Amino acid sequence: MKSIRVALGQVRPKLGDIRTNADKLLDFIHRAKLDHADVIVFPELSLTGYLLRDLVFDVARRLDDPVIATIVGASTDIDIVFSFVEETDDHLFYTSSVYASKGRVIHVHRKVYLPTYGLFEEGRHFAKGNNIESFACGSHRAGIAICEDAWHPSVPYLLSVAGMDILYIPSAGPGRALSGDPHSGSQQFWERLIRTYAQLYTCYVVFVNRVGFEDGLFFFGHSAVAGPDGELLCVMDSHDEDMHIVTLDLSRIRTERYRSPLLRDEDVYLTHRILGRLVEERQ
Repeated sequence: MKSIRVALGQVRPKLGDIRTNADKLLDFIHRAKLDHADVIVFPELSLTGYLLRDLVFDVARRLDDPVIATIVGASTDIDIVFSFVEETDDHLFYTSSVYASKGRVIHVHRKVYLPTYGLFEEGRHFAKGNNIESFACGSHRAGIAICEDAWHPSVPYLLSVAGMDILYIPSAGPGRALSGDPHSGSQQFWERLIRTYAQLYTCYVVFVNRVGFEDGLFFFGHSAVAGPDGELLCVMDSHDEDMHIVTLDLSRIRTERYRSPLLRDEDVYLTHRILGRLVEERQ
């Protein structure tokens, strides 16, 4: 496959209402199929809403839950990235994103970095993921970094070393800034971030952020895609629940990696050696 059509599902989840949110996701999936999309990507916690607090216990679902199975089952002819509160057999609760394809779960990423500062309190309610890996999607490899994960450069670095061609970033990013317009500050930060990662790792970066309000908190949307040369291919509006489709030309990855062979020259053994020494010094 030389190109893929990616649908950005910029939705406004209803807090704690899994059935309503699942129906909305299925509607967006249906629309994306009609538009011949190959993949549709939804924001962080698109099935539950974000400011869950004590609702975490009620909305948590296992991977074999009927609601999850219904969404996964819709991936027979379109790949789907969606996010929910996952409960494991030992009753740990994770912010998880699933990549579903051909009616089955291909990959699950559990959010590693849980912001617990300022207005964020994820560490109070969720367990921390402990794995970062890329996964095969047909002729290419992808990786997932959920919102705060992307604020830690180690995550896209590790995914890149693991062969990532497309980085998906499902987000529930609120508008905030130290001064001025919080919407503008958040948007500009994310645009700089995804452009930097795309250029450094010569990959596509697909950032899908939710919209709407929860408990007075504004989620600014502006879902965007950056190409392997670091240029923005699209930026969605800040307020509207909507879907936008972007065509990713996978041959551009080959071109940019020839032009800028940063991955070829990356010395992972040096990185491993220095990190090992630093870890020992911290003990």
